Amino acid sequence: MSIYQQLLQRERENAPIRVGVIGAGQMGFGMIAQISNIPGMIVAGVCDVNVEAAQRAADFYNSKASKRNPVIVTNDYREVIQSPTVEVIVDATGVPEVGANISLETLRSKKHLVLLNVEVDITIGSVMYQMFNNAGLVYTGSAGDEPAATLELYEFAKTMGFEVLVAGKGKNNKLNPISNPDVCAEEARQKQMSAHMLAAFQDGTKTMAEMNLLSNATGLLPDKVGMHGVSATVQDVAEKLDLKENGGVLDNFGVVEYVDGLAPGVFVIVKSELEPVDHELRYLKVGKGPHYTLYRPYHLASLETPITIAKAVLQHDSSIHPIGAPISETVAVAKRDINAGETLDGIGGYSVRGVLETHVDMKVNGHIPIGLISGKVVVKKDIKLGQFLTLDDVELDPSTTVWKLRSLQDQLFPVSTENRPLVKL
Repeated sequence: MSIYQQLLQRERENAPIRVGVIGAGQMGFGMIAQISNIPGMIVAGVCDVNVEAAQRAADFYNSKASKRNPVIVTNDYREVIQSPTVEVIVDATGVPEVGANISLETLRSKKHLVLLNVEVDITIGSVMYQMFNNAGLVYTGSAGDEPAATLELYEFAKTMGFEVLVAGKGKNNKLNPISNPDVCAEEARQKQMSAHMLAAFQDGTKTMAEMNLLSNATGLLPDKVGMHGVSATVQDVAEKLDLKENGGVLDNFGVVEYVDGLAPGVFVIVKSELEPVDHELRYLKVGKGPHYTLYRPYHLASLETPITIAKAVLQHDSSIHPIGAPISETVAVAKRDINAGETLDGIGGYSVRGVLETHVDMKVNGHIPIGLISGKVVVKKDIKLGQFLTLDDVELDPSTTVWKLRSLQDQLFPVSTENRPLVKL
């Protein structure tokens, strides 16, 4: 039975899936509004640090839903998570420390967790997925976010027996590595979104984090630190993301990548060694070969999240999750010159941006996952613009929940760095 048919059955039985949403910003609000039109699912709780935003989302939801229902409105995430009227939680905050606390409380309350918080997933996803899974609960990233949308194409291709050479996304915003909330304030106002969120898109952190999550879910690696980010179209992306000896930019296949172009779509580049299959792909006008691009020209972000909510509750399945130990990391790089004694802000702020590298590289180099730039992080020595932060450069905050869970993850998933080549800069 399809998810839609299962939802219709829940509607007929008057037993809707009861959703609690933490975060009523752009993504959270859009998803809450969308649920008002979905059979067999209701919003039972909304939390936001700005309780007025939570109330606005709840009021809009009940003004559009076919049946009004009580909605918890609060600025305390525990009220929503602990409520007996809520059975599944959506984290739509995008903040690692907040996400870590939400994850722990959701686990303690024995409820499924759906993440619109890639930032926390790439920091502590391996340990959280294992703990949720061991407890018989679903821990999952969201359909509609680029990592899960790309994973759908990846699994589609693998199910048909294709070799996946590259998997990735188009970048929506032009890369500006020094963007900060002041730089993008006016554009953020026009788009009715958080300036910190837009800065994280523009400085590349979000793209790195999304491909980090895809890497952790597939085992695909970045070909180089930060990936290549070539400009390409659907027609020429397979040629540009080919091996160097074939005229492309890659040293290896089996990689994650982003492209300047193709946005807001996602793609995989595939091949088959079977001549009849290769012939049929050319006959079907998929491309001229020998590599073929499978392309989805859109991703619907939080509007697709209800699919994952339903999948978690009705089918006890995820849309995307880590396959085990971390494969890649998004590490902190200075966006400006930083003086010793300064306190750093985190993702989407004024101090650091994220750059993708392998987990092994991070360990060898002593780099810092950007999700750990949380709480009070103090700089111990001067840091230059563009410098990768190391554990010798800053004093992390061990009082934060995300630091404690990351420490547990590092203990549970040790990785040998012996005889493992570093990915080049």
